[in-house]
Amino acid sequence: MMQNFLSSSPAGDGVTWYTLRNAADMRVVISDRGATLISWWAADRYGRSADMLLGYADDAGYADNQAYFGGLIGRWGNRIADGRFTLDGVAYQVDCNEGRNHLHGGSGGFHLKPWQVQPDPAGLRMTLVSAAGDAGFPGTVMVSVLYRLDDEGCLTIEYSATADAPTPINLTSHGYFNLNGGGSDIRDHILSIEADQYLQVDQRLIPERAADVAGSAFDFRQPAPIGARLAWPDEQLKVAGGFDHCYCLRRPAHHPQALREVATVYDPGSGRQLTMATSEPGLQFYSGNFLAGVRGRGSRPYAIHDGFCLEAQAFPNQVNSADSEAVILRPGRPYQQTTSYRLSVRG
Repeated sequence: MMQNFLSSSPAGDGVTWYTLRNAADMRVVISDRGATLISWWAADRYGRSADMLLGYADDAGYADNQAYFGGLIGRWGNRIADGRFTLDGVAYQVDCNEGRNHLHGGSGGFHLKPWQVQPDPAGLRMTLVSAAGDAGFPGTVMVSVLYRLDDEGCLTIEYSATADAPTPINLTSHGYFNLNGGGSDIRDHILSIEADQYLQVDQRLIPERAADVAGSAFDFRQPAPIGARLAWPDEQLKVAGGFDHCYCLRRPAHHPQALREVATVYDPGSGRQLTMATSEPGLQFYSGNFLAGVRGRGSRPYAIHDGFCLEAQAFPNQVNSADSEAVILRPGRPYQQTTSYRLSVRG
């Protein structure tokens, strides 16, 4: 049963925070700055409610949001090597905001822009128009995202986009989760991912090749604690400072864009479990490697591995791969993605 009890409150600087609430009093707070996930309040096995998302103390932190807390990422989630690609014979240079890489839409990505709220009985719908030339990308893109929260604790994000000229697109949500509510880091969380391969990266975290997960720290086909895997002597973990890699998700041959469950994370202490489903081919697992010293909403700064991200997306730098056409948004061929995160409690 779908219940989207929607309320709103001003957050300062003309920004509004919207709250979706279900019948179990689970609450998801979303900002119209960056269509950003601010908080997700949910109970543990003892009925104690806590916030599952990392974030800033108030809206001021989201004005530049260097950690990308909860942001709706676009036009391009993840990295483009050297910020360069060629489309229909034309070479493009986009904003490079991570050394020589383009990362998460550039210095003025979707996660920083004001989104418009549109009436929708299904939930909270936000829209954005990204003009041609935004961060160096061609074509004007019209983006819509719908957030829905049901009574079973499932937050569904439905993305759609159209363009008036060909342009790369790769949208994702960059929420940082901690299922114990921030009482400790995420090393005790037990993770599983439905993937037989992942993308190995170079020193700039640009994919170099697909590799089998079997026999490596990256094998989460059976549930395993994140902390134990972080301790493995794996060269790829050294390169990234932890996990910051894209998994090549299993996809049904008859319907490769079907929505299917791809990952679960369980916190033994609280009993909370996060189950993720997506229609996307890739899943970036990020273990919060660069959180140290980031000032959040707690009394102390965040530390390394205080949160994790599960980002549904196309593959990093795919616009420069042999399969680049799959990430090109062309007029008359809309972009669509559905990703959901379901919070439940195990005894």
